[in-house]
Amino acid sequence: MRANRILTNLHVADVEAAKGFYTGFLGLSTEEFDLGWVARFSSPDGRAKVQLVTRDASSPEDSVISVMTDDVEAAFAEAQELGYEIVHPLTTEPWGVHRFLLRAPDGTVVNVVDHSD
Repeated sequence: MRANRILTNLHVADVEAAKGFYTGFLGLSTEEFDLGWVARFSSPDGRAKVQLVTRDASSPEDSVISVMTDDVEAAFAEAQELGYEIVHPLTTEPWGVHRFLLRAPDGTVVNVVDHSD
Protein backbone atom coordinates (compact mmCIF):
# COMPACT_ATOMS: atom_id res chain seq x y z
CA MET A 1 0.00 0.00 0.00
CA ARG A 2 1.13 3.54 -0.69
CA ALA A 3 -0.24 6.45 1.35
CA ASN A 4 -0.52 9.71 -0.57
CA ARG A 5 -1.81 11.80 2.32
CA ILE A 6 -2.81 11.26 5.95
CA LEU A 7 -5.36 13.44 7.73
CA THR A 8 -6.19 13.67 11.40
CA ASN A 9 -9.83 12.92 12.27
CA LEU A 10 -10.73 14.85 15.42
CA HIS A 11 -13.80 13.64 17.28
CA VAL A 12 -16.09 16.55 18.15
CA ALA A 13 -19.58 16.60 19.64
CA ASP A 14 -20.83 19.09 17.04
CA VAL A 15 -19.00 20.08 13.83
CA GLU A 16 -20.73 23.45 13.58
CA ALA A 17 -19.93 24.35 17.19
CA ALA A 18 -16.26 23.32 16.84
CA LYS A 19 -15.74 24.96 13.45
CA GLY A 20 -15.10 28.48 14.80
CA PHE A 21 -11.98 27.50 16.74
CA TYR A 22 -10.38 25.67 13.83
CA THR A 23 -11.31 28.20 11.17
CA GLY A 24 -10.87 31.33 13.29
CA PHE A 25 -8.09 30.80 15.80
CA LEU A 26 -6.10 28.19 13.84
CA GLY A 27 -6.77 29.86 10.48
CA LEU A 28 -8.05 26.75 8.70
CA SER A 29 -10.48 28.96 6.84
CA THR A 30 -11.01 26.92 3.68
CA GLU A 31 -13.94 24.52 4.03
CA GLU A 32 -13.22 21.65 1.66
CA PHE A 33 -16.49 19.89 2.44
CA ASP A 34 -19.11 19.54 5.16
CA LEU A 35 -21.43 16.54 5.30
CA GLY A 36 -22.83 17.49 8.71
CA TRP A 37 -21.16 14.58 10.50
CA VAL A 38 -17.71 15.22 8.99
CA ALA A 39 -16.10 18.37 7.63
CA ARG A 40 -12.60 19.14 6.36
CA PHE A 41 -10.92 22.50 6.85
CA SER A 42 -7.56 23.63 5.51
CA SER A 43 -5.27 26.61 5.60
CA PRO A 44 -5.44 28.92 2.58
CA ASP A 45 -2.19 27.43 1.23
CA GLY A 46 -3.54 23.87 1.70
CA ARG A 47 -0.61 22.72 3.81
CA ALA A 48 -2.52 22.28 7.10
CA LYS A 49 -5.74 20.24 7.23
CA VAL A 50 -8.03 18.68 9.80
CA GLN A 51 -11.24 16.70 9.64
CA LEU A 52 -13.84 17.20 12.36
CA VAL A 53 -16.00 14.11 12.89
CA THR A 54 -19.00 13.59 15.14
CA ARG A 55 -19.47 9.93 14.22
CA ASP A 56 -18.89 7.87 11.11
CA ALA A 57 -22.02 7.68 8.99
CA SER A 58 -21.60 4.04 7.94
CA SER A 59 -18.82 2.39 9.96
CA PRO A 60 -19.53 0.82 13.34
CA GLU A 61 -16.39 2.53 14.69
CA ASP A 62 -14.82 5.95 14.20
CA SER A 63 -11.36 6.32 12.70
CA VAL A 64 -8.56 8.41 14.15
CA ILE A 65 -6.85 9.06 10.81
CA SER A 66 -7.79 8.93 7.14
CA VAL A 67 -5.16 7.58 4.76
CA MET A 68 -5.58 8.47 1.09
CA THR A 69 -4.30 6.04 -1.53
CA ASP A 70 -4.64 5.69 -5.29
CA ASP A 71 -5.44 1.97 -5.13
CA VAL A 72 -7.81 1.26 -2.27
CA GLU A 73 -8.71 -2.17 -3.68
CA ALA A 74 -5.06 -3.29 -3.59
CA ALA A 75 -4.73 -1.83 -0.07
CA PHE A 76 -7.81 -3.78 1.03
CA ALA A 77 -6.42 -7.03 -0.43
CA GLU A 78 -3.08 -6.42 1.29
CA ALA A 79 -4.77 -5.68 4.64
CA GLN A 80 -6.71 -8.93 4.39
CA GLU A 81 -3.58 -10.85 3.36
CA LEU A 82 -1.74 -9.48 6.39
CA GLY A 83 -4.62 -10.50 8.67
CA TYR A 84 -5.63 -7.05 9.89
CA GLU A 85 -9.09 -6.75 11.37
CA ILE A 86 -11.45 -5.12 8.88
CA VAL A 87 -13.78 -2.82 10.82
CA HIS A 88 -15.79 -1.68 7.77
CA PRO A 89 -15.63 -3.54 4.42
CA LEU A 90 -14.51 -2.06 1.12
CA THR A 91 -17.44 0.14 0.14
CA THR A 92 -18.32 2.91 -2.28
CA GLU A 93 -20.11 5.30 0.04
CA PRO A 94 -23.16 7.39 -0.91
CA TRP A 95 -21.00 10.54 -0.64
CA GLY A 96 -18.70 9.22 -3.36
CA VAL A 97 -15.56 7.81 -1.71
CA HIS A 98 -14.30 4.23 -2.05
CA ARG A 99 -12.95 3.10 1.33
CA PHE A 100 -12.55 0.56 4.10
CA LEU A 101 -11.61 0.81 7.77
CA LEU A 102 -9.20 -1.46 9.58
CA ARG A 103 -7.74 -1.80 13.04
CA ALA A 104 -3.98 -1.31 13.34
CA PRO A 105 -2.15 -3.70 15.68
CA ASP A 106 -2.13 -0.97 18.37
CA GLY A 107 -5.94 -0.75 18.22
CA THR A 108 -6.16 2.48 16.21
CA VAL A 109 -8.97 2.48 13.65
CA VAL A 110 -7.74 3.73 10.26
CA ASN A 111 -9.91 4.90 7.35
CA VAL A 112 -8.23 3.95 4.04
CA VAL A 113 -9.82 5.88 1.20
CA ASP A 114 -9.56 6.76 -2.48
CA HIS A 115 -10.85 10.27 -3.07
CA SER A 116 -10.42 10.05 -6.84
CA ASP A 117 -13.11 11.91 -8.73
